[in-house]
Amino acid sequence: MVMKQQVESIYLYLMKKELSIIVICILFLLSCTELKPLAQEFGRSMLETSTAESIKPTELEMGAGLKEALIKGTQIGVNNLSQLGGYSDHPFVTIPFPEEYAKVADKLRAIGLGNQIDDIELSLNRAAEDAVTEAAPLFINAIKSMTFQDVQSILLGGENAATDFLKRKTSDHLIQAFEPKINKSLEKVNATKYWNTATNAYNLIPFVTKVDGNLTNYATNKAIDGLFISIAEEEKEIRENPLERSTDLLKKAFDYAAFKGVE
Repeated sequence: MVMKQQVESIYLYLMKKELSIIVICILFLLSCTELKPLAQEFGRSMLETSTAESIKPTELEMGAGLKEALIKGTQIGVNNLSQLGGYSDHPFVTIPFPEEYAKVADKLRAIGLGNQIDDIELSLNRAAEDAVTEAAPLFINAIKSMTFQDVQSILLGGENAATDFLKRKTSDHLIQAFEPKINKSLEKVNATKYWNTATNAYNLIPFVTKVDGNLTNYATNKAIDGLFISIAEEEKEIRENPLERSTDLLKKAFDYAAFKGVE
């Protein structure tokens, strides 16, 4: 009991001294067999406390770091998708021929009109690549309007927390912004013409049920789905890859999030 009291007295004294002195004293205590368990517990507690405090960002740093990361990630995601092949060459976001009209594709391929289907698929992706730039200002507005509570829940909320936040805040606005642009883009890249040609050819086949689908809603929803897949990829990179934290603010905010995540 006396020995334990002595250790506690040393602990209180050390709390007032520099970390270097604390480390030296811990090493000394570790050399004493009877005191070793207490010294190990004390050392581990001090190390965790000092590490957490040294990397913990202020509220301002946390907010600025996260917003910087999200703006960077969304800009990269939008820019990548807006390039030629941004959608069509990406295995997870490429827009296929509408699934509900698979019978149309099968019938047309069977009669030698497969090129029509390929043209429609390619034009759907080109329309999405043309329209996706509309997302950037919507994302930036949502990011800039984040509260500190939003920042905390996103920073410490798991790998898709930022993407989920943007999805909640911007999906309705994205549909409104994308639909007219997608519709215009579909005409610009001849998707509407290809679709009309394909469905007209299909409707001439004897005994089939006529189809008259509108591609705009389908292309809009698929373009937005692909956009959030791309944003999630960027978020994952920043969270998991320290090399992606290219500024002090990014590094401090996400180093802290990583540390908290393993506690």
